[in-house]
Amino acid sequence: MNFDEPEALAYGTQHDAGWRLDCLGDMKARNPEMLDQYPEEVARTGIGGVWKRRPVSLETCGTPAQWKRDGYDVNYILDPALRWHVTSVNVKSSPIPPEWKPQFEQFEKRMGYRLILRRLEYARQVAPGAMLPVHMWWYNAGVAPVYREYRLTMQLWSASAQAVIYIPADIRNWLPGDSVVDEPVYIPRSLPPGPYHVRIALVDPDNGAPAIRLAIDGRQNDGWYDLGTIEVQR
Repeated sequence: MNFDEPEALAYGTQHDAGWRLDCLGDMKARNPEMLDQYPEEVARTGIGGVWKRRPVSLETCGTPAQWKRDGYDVNYILDPALRWHVTSVNVKSSPIPPEWKPQFEQFEKRMGYRLILRRLEYARQVAPGAMLPVHMWWYNAGVAPVYREYRLTMQLWSASAQAVIYIPADIRNWLPGDSVVDEPVYIPRSLPPGPYHVRIALVDPDNGAPAIRLAIDGRQNDGWYDLGTIEVQR
């Protein structure tokens, strides 16, 4: 729902729509809407919590280069966007002023989701057909969750055999902050004995391919994150 009509905005977001503001950075001399109108309307229409279930999308008023030319405070513009839990920003394919690149780089790291796997624990040996307890501690360092139902997945990989194991977790519930996953996973009885790499990914439910780049090391060329080894023993 667009921001222009408060009644429609309130109604639409109450019925499962996200919201969009098409003039981020309105700091003009007469009636600068960033100063009061936008923050007050967010509160007045009750859309402050919409970000927990639907995205918030913003488009710049003019371009960042015009903001710089007109002497605007870039932090005053970007900070409310993070406070509104922004998922995406359209800057109209315009360049960022070189002096502001550090601010925009930090902004990009916080907008939307930024998923960090802080801890992964599992036994070093497991038998085919057994249940393997898995413990994960995830941290979302962004300001919003993921809105699509990507699947948390573990892959046991070797040059001769692989097993893909889905871990029950609804990542759409991973709001900013910490989330813990404690789930036993089934090791296929048909998996041959031997050493395996333990790889993790958030995969597209339609094609099973890794879909989200995590904010951690270990990413392989195919998008999986190689995070350890395990021995499958009969």
